[in-house]
Amino acid sequence: MTAQDSATRSSAVAVGGTLMAVLGVVSFSFSFPGTVWALDGFGPWTATGVRGLLAGLLAAGCLLAARVPVPERRHWPALLTVAGGCVIGNPLLTTLALQTSSTAHSAVVIGLLPLATAAISAALTGRRPSRTFWTAACVGAAAVVAFTLHRGGGLPSLDDAYLFASVVVCAAGYAQGGRLASHMPGWQVIAWGVVAALPVSALVTAAALPWEPVQLTTKAVIGMAYVAAVSQFGAFVVWYRGMAAIGVPKASQIQLAQPLITLVWSVLLMGEQLSALAPVTAAVVLACIAVTQRARA
Repeated sequence: MTAQDSATRSSAVAVGGTLMAVLGVVSFSFSFPGTVWALDGFGPWTATGVRGLLAGLLAAGCLLAARVPVPERRHWPALLTVAGGCVIGNPLLTTLALQTSSTAHSAVVIGLLPLATAAISAALTGRRPSRTFWTAACVGAAAVVAFTLHRGGGLPSLDDAYLFASVVVCAAGYAQGGRLASHMPGWQVIAWGVVAALPVSALVTAAALPWEPVQLTTKAVIGMAYVAAVSQFGAFVVWYRGMAAIGVPKASQIQLAQPLITLVWSVLLMGEQLSALAPVTAAVVLACIAVTQRARA
């Protein structure tokens, strides 16, 4: 293979990885509206348990159908971090917050998540992104945080505590999962993560059902189906694949656009009104994404 062929192949991999990461972000962007819909018929603890239980059964079926062997012992600490952060911790904390917080206000968690993911990834791998990367990432995160706080009119509250805690646990799951996706296919990373969480998901569901009666409304069924099949499994498949191709720090910064996409859903599907600051924030975020994608690690 010539140097030119190698460069072309690397470029194609980068483009494909970026597209996978973008698809993951778009898929994740409906998670908050989907969760609100699920809460129309499920309590927060029941919603978290059922979501993980359904995703785990789906993932187990895929692993069995593909005859995927059990991961090596050295990979299990990272898989358990994915299970704890992305399957149990983040869904539960954001669901508790969304009981009273709007989707717009709750989107602040996504504004901080890319920066937290990049920081944890740097600590895990020892790689240090450039100063330009960090500057653009911080500016983008600050713009999203300022916009979502303004949009929600939020003062620090218990909901904010849930959201900020979810940033930490989810960022750890993203960073570990993205790193592990360079050693095994991305879909297997999240599949084993939700399968590892199955005992906890089943226990939470069994314990919560007697205290949180379920009403299977249309919105609740659609919301639960989405967060279980897409938010908890399908979106991670393309997201981790994108992370493995272009690196965790760069992929994580694409997620800066997620709160803005979520706000679009909140207008179209939740009946919320978009403020005049949205286009300005969108321009700032897109510029920061462009800088982080070009910045050399």
